[in-house]
Amino acid sequence: MANHFCLLLIITFVSFITLSSLSHGSSPLSSPNLLPRFPRYTIQNRARIKPFRGVRNEYRYETKFFSQQLDHFSFADLPKFPQRYLINSDHWLGASALAPIFLYCGNEGDIEWFATNSGFIWEIAPKFGALLVFPEHRYYGESMPYGSRDEAYKNATTLSYLTTEQALADFAVFVTDLKRNLSAEACPVVLFGGSYGGMLAAWMRLKYPHIAIGALASSAPILQFEDIVPPETFYDIASNDFKRESISCFNTIKNSWDAIIAEGQKENGLQQLTKTFHFCRVLNSTDDLSDWLDSAYSYLAMVDYPYPADFMMPLPGDPIREVCRKIDGANSDATVLDRIYAGVSVYYNYTGNIDCFELDDDPHGLDGWNWQACTEMVMPMSSSQGNSMFPADDFNYSSYKEECWNTFRVNPRPKWVTTEFGGHDIETTLKLFGSNIIFSNGLLDPWSGGSVLKNLSNSIIALVTKEGAHHLDLRPSTPEDPKWLVDQREAEIRLIQGWIETYRLEKEARISLLKRAW
Repeated sequence: MANHFCLLLIITFVSFITLSSLSHGSSPLSSPNLLPRFPRYTIQNRARIKPFRGVRNEYRYETKFFSQQLDHFSFADLPKFPQRYLINSDHWLGASALAPIFLYCGNEGDIEWFATNSGFIWEIAPKFGALLVFPEHRYYGESMPYGSRDEAYKNATTLSYLTTEQALADFAVFVTDLKRNLSAEACPVVLFGGSYGGMLAAWMRLKYPHIAIGALASSAPILQFEDIVPPETFYDIASNDFKRESISCFNTIKNSWDAIIAEGQKENGLQQLTKTFHFCRVLNSTDDLSDWLDSAYSYLAMVDYPYPADFMMPLPGDPIREVCRKIDGANSDATVLDRIYAGVSVYYNYTGNIDCFELDDDPHGLDGWNWQACTEMVMPMSSSQGNSMFPADDFNYSSYKEECWNTFRVNPRPKWVTTEFGGHDIETTLKLFGSNIIFSNGLLDPWSGGSVLKNLSNSIIALVTKEGAHHLDLRPSTPEDPKWLVDQREAEIRLIQGWIETYRLEKEARISLLKRAW
């Protein structure tokens, strides 16, 4: 883990890595050693994120493109760009039935990946007679301004339109136009999103209440900004996930960081570490290995699902338990680093198909998060000495700012998110001015500490599960789903039904009133 600072989704996520100096004129997103992470995704992690193929063929959708404004907040004559979206109308009952439109707020990556990992939305569509749409987030996947990814990511000027405000405006303009084209202006829209997408869903409900009647924001850390939650929260939760499985496993991981540094300082130490951990190329530094391990442990905490899944990587059910079983069950003569390799192989090579590990791949095109983290999405994170199994590390904003300047020639705005969307005294704000938002969280998920964990009103609802992990409720149902997960999803369905029924009753009452006036 880097010693400068910590942060996904995404995701991405948790600790910051040291930036490499860039040659003049090169793309700031072309370097393998770039900045942050969010809920699920980081530059360091990108080799570990594999395309999801498990259920892709089960979902039928059309792929279309919408001509989108580059800048919604000026009247400059700027080129438009094609925003990709996926649409399925198999179960839609149509405009005359006031059938709902379910819109998933695209995250920081390829929209197909998120759509095919959001089985809950597909499964409830027949029940609601819903139209499904998955608009892609600008600057990700195939939704690239300026004609190509290279041009869009060229510099701070071309990247300046990659903001949450522009993305939310994209969704608002897109769905408004879609409803007009379908003569479905009166149909209610319900928003869905997980991780960063969940944050967007909640924020869109607050910023555009006339566009959508409600939002399911799963694993949405909207409070992970400024000083709203302690910066140690993420790493403390991740560490507790391991500690609850095995104290000795926790301690082995905690002691391994010093062992890595000690080995790396030996003559040919990096070569030996490369051999121990089966990298395809010799490590440049022990930081590369530490970041690799940090990513694995953090992701494991996020996707500690109760059944086998392959959202991030092919993993067994309760993967942290399996990791600790490998660490604790190694031969008595195994070194600390041998034990760590045995454990982390559960994450990186559970199938046993990988001969060596690479560190420089980006299969989902997630690099844009580095820009977002250096502008608006400043999510301070630290690792405490006492409670964390990760190396102690304090968030250093000065270093953070310096590295963002060196990379993009921009200064972060750490207070902008709370200015634009709120966050401080969230209970009063949402109670007075918000409605129809579900914040769903599992307490195993390290990002749950930055989300809303209690009901704030009759319609701002927190659904919290003790054993849940990162947006588990949005994933496809399985025969192995525990009862608490089934109950959580049923509660979400009831709440969404209530929103739609209330909307229809109010709409019908207004139509009846207008008829009488005629």
